[in-house]
Amino acid sequence: MRFSQLLGQLSEVRSQPDGGPERDLAGDPELLGGGALGEARAGQLSFLEAGSALAAVLAGTAASAVLLPAGADGAGDLGRQLSARGIAWVALADPRLGFAEALEALHPAALPPAGIHPSAVVDPSAVVGMGSHVGAQVCIAEGVRIGAGCTLHPHVVLYADVELGEGCELHAGAVVHRGSHLGCGCVVQANAVIGGEGFGFVPTAGGWRKMPQTGRVVLEDAVEVGSGSTIDRPAVGETRIGAGTKIDNLVHIGHGVSTGQGCALAAQVGIAGGARLGNGVILAGQVGLANRAVMGDGAIASSKSGVHGEVAAGEVVSGYPAIPNRLWLRCSAAFNKLPDLARSLRQLEKRNREGQGGESAGP
Repeated sequence: MRFSQLLGQLSEVRSQPDGGPERDLAGDPELLGGGALGEARAGQLSFLEAGSALAAVLAGTAASAVLLPAGADGAGDLGRQLSARGIAWVALADPRLGFAEALEALHPAALPPAGIHPSAVVDPSAVVGMGSHVGAQVCIAEGVRIGAGCTLHPHVVLYADVELGEGCELHAGAVVHRGSHLGCGCVVQANAVIGGEGFGFVPTAGGWRKMPQTGRVVLEDAVEVGSGSTIDRPAVGETRIGAGTKIDNLVHIGHGVSTGQGCALAAQVGIAGGARLGNGVILAGQVGLANRAVMGDGAIASSKSGVHGEVAAGEVVSGYPAIPNRLWLRCSAAFNKLPDLARSLRQLEKRNREGQGGESAGP
């Protein structure tokens, strides 16, 4: 695809029909894919974000075209630098978004054809929507309803009464348990489990007694669940994941959890039962939320934080137990000084004891 054609696929360019953002086609190169700024080759597109430490790498890039950050005077020196080397460029307010759109245009998704593979097992009562693809050895139980245009890759299992909205894609080995509901446009990656039994047991004199998990899991529209992640159903009620939420690989969401819209949960996050997340919450890698913890709208927990209790809307927390990020940074800085502080304290205590002994030895 020519660079000029690719620009027509970018939302920021399309939104400015009169001239559009500053650019230099520089021979309008043919682009075959994308690459990181320092690794891109001829025929590839790359990008640079504003304030990036990779700005120094720009001088040596071999990319044929680059998406630059737009400043007050456009691309400025960065654009002139690339033009002098015959490299095409365009200045965008959000180069990363532009790069995502460009990759989508350069590598369009190849969806499998509609139809049901002969090896799939589909209960007669199940409804498969128009244009959906059911892959090899998929198992679909009674009462399942699959919306139009869904894709079920090999070995997907849908338990009874599962419902998928239009345009869902479930990758190989994904399992969706009884009664779970997925909205439109959901993506479930390989080997994820939606709606498995919550960890509910009652202690008795004779040991642990299982609490029946009769609730369900609801994924609202455009939720994406990473490989190997698990979202449990509760004893009663539901576990609900808000629209547009993105869940990374190996994340565990316990029974009865609810999230708002547009949350982002990074790898190995663990959320205990009954926790509540507001809209736009971000949990970095290996964050843990205790039972019934609460995160307000827009709150952020940095990696490896342990959240107990409630985090206010918009607050950034770190550490275990999680505390405000700025306080945690100060504590972290002081941590390395603890051996010296302890040594100084012991010396002060020793001098204090010696001083007290000297006074008692006087006349």
